[in-house]
Amino acid sequence: MVTVTVSNTLGAITMVLPRAFTRPKFQKNCLFSIFNYQFFHHLPSSFQGNNYGKNPTRVRNFTGISNFEVGENSGINLIRSPNLVALEYADLNLPHLCEEVGHVRIRQHVNPLTSAYSVPAEPPDWNAVYKDSSLPLMVDVGCGSGRFLLWLAKKNMDSRNYLGLEIREKLVKRANFWVKELGISNAHFIFANATVSFQQLVSSYPGPLVFVSVLCPDPHFKKKHHKRRVLQKPLVDSIVNNLSSSGQVFMQSDVLEVAVDMRNQFDSVSNMLHIDAINPNTICDHDGWIVSNPMGIRTEREIHAEIEGAKIYRRMYQKTE
Repeated sequence: MVTVTVSNTLGAITMVLPRAFTRPKFQKNCLFSIFNYQFFHHLPSSFQGNNYGKNPTRVRNFTGISNFEVGENSGINLIRSPNLVALEYADLNLPHLCEEVGHVRIRQHVNPLTSAYSVPAEPPDWNAVYKDSSLPLMVDVGCGSGRFLLWLAKKNMDSRNYLGLEIREKLVKRANFWVKELGISNAHFIFANATVSFQQLVSSYPGPLVFVSVLCPDPHFKKKHHKRRVLQKPLVDSIVNNLSSSGQVFMQSDVLEVAVDMRNQFDSVSNMLHIDAINPNTICDHDGWIVSNPMGIRTEREIHAEIEGAKIYRRMYQKTE
């Protein structure tokens, strides 16, 4: 799949299309199929007239487009997901280079059961890493690059602290470099295996734990590798035990099997209720998944998954006591 932006005299639209639609034989007549309703829903009104029919899955004969070529001067720009990530987080204006780390090549899969990740991370001096260590804390388990957490931290500088736990050390070094460069005093990242480190780290924090997120964790698809998944019962117990009353847990995945597994873990906890049981205004689909992201910004994996046409499965729980 590729994201295609088409411009003409009426304006511009962006669509997610199969790669085949960029080939010459599909360019001649400018016929497009859009397989995800949400993209049609967000088209400019000028593209939604009777000229394009009432079927939201097909748009045809865009006015003013006689032909196009894939190139610098064409009316089409192929937007890769990294570019969309950059656009989503443009407000951060992140430095591109961390001299200590250099270019970061991300290893997608890490085995958390190896001995290298079996030792719990030591808690930092919380007063040294946060301007006010008494503020309520949000922990993002498996924070990846840290952009998501940095965006939230910048938005809530005086009301909440943010802690990212990540098992890939280079990402942690770069994220803390960004914290320093941006002058953010309420965000910190720790190289840690959350499964073995969460309890020791969070229990030492002076303020209350009010929010935990587990967003698109490594699915470890093979059955024999399911034990590597981050959200196992010991971590669930640690999260619930440290979470303050009315504290929340938000989780999501683009892999249904993983989402169901995480859902089952928290559905079995008696004092954790899904948010729609507490707030009836929460919009869920018929299977109980939250329809839209409640965080105000998408994670990088979420952007990549949606570009590929994947559904995001979301749940949020709140502690009742």
